[in-house]
Amino acid sequence: MAERGRSGLVATACGVLVAAGLLAVTVYAASRTDTSLPTTAPTAADALPATTTEPARPAAEAVRPAPSRTRERAVAGDWITRTSRSTGIGPVALKAYGAAALRLADEQPSCRLGWTTLAGIGAIESGHGTTGGRALRVDGTTSRRIVGPALDGTAGTIAIPSDTDSVRWHGDTAWDHAVGPMQFIPSTWRKWGSDGNGDGVEDPNNVFDAAYAAARYLCASGGDLTTGEGWSRAVFSYNHSEAYVRAVLARANDYAG
Repeated sequence: MAERGRSGLVATACGVLVAAGLLAVTVYAASRTDTSLPTTAPTAADALPATTTEPARPAAEAVRPAPSRTRERAVAGDWITRTSRSTGIGPVALKAYGAAALRLADEQPSCRLGWTTLAGIGAIESGHGTTGGRALRVDGTTSRRIVGPALDGTAGTIAIPSDTDSVRWHGDTAWDHAVGPMQFIPSTWRKWGSDGNGDGVEDPNNVFDAAYAAARYLCASGGDLTTGEGWSRAVFSYNHSEAYVRAVLARANDYAG
């Protein structure tokens, strides 16, 4: 039986059991790199409401189309129930994080991404899709769209004017906003948009799509995420803030147990 904090994403012969992910190893490596990194979860006041800077283009590889879905290892329902109870993460979000990590384990095994890293980002960006009283539907869409503050150059943001493509996601004809449970900037989604649930649609407002896109982005940015350098580089590329990296690490540490 898989427990939180055990190393490795594991599937049974039927491909239905997900263990806790690789972050137990990742966090250890990252902590050795910077012993000042926190090991407790941040308070609500520490959580950032949205991505505040434009993510860097990952240096490791060029953006490439998401691979076709040839097979799928399902996330075990009993793991979701047990882990949701122990972490407080909703079951839909957990399923999305686990499914994305399993898929990357097949597609990019050298990345070694743990579901807890995705959960740490999801917690900071949107409370796993629940910010402002929202909820995740069973299909992964949010009950109401999650739109971050205007990226207009104030309050620590950079100025990114909206365009005809991005306005459809947030409705602002002047400035861009990060959108969805993983808070993708539209220009980044244009490059990394992914279909995580196999419905033929790439939607940043769907947690299955957003988690898979985030997983691909992190792996391209960081390389081997079981190293402190790789993990930190990947999360820093998601939001250029050392405080953000520490907040994500603290959450992920907490979920890893």
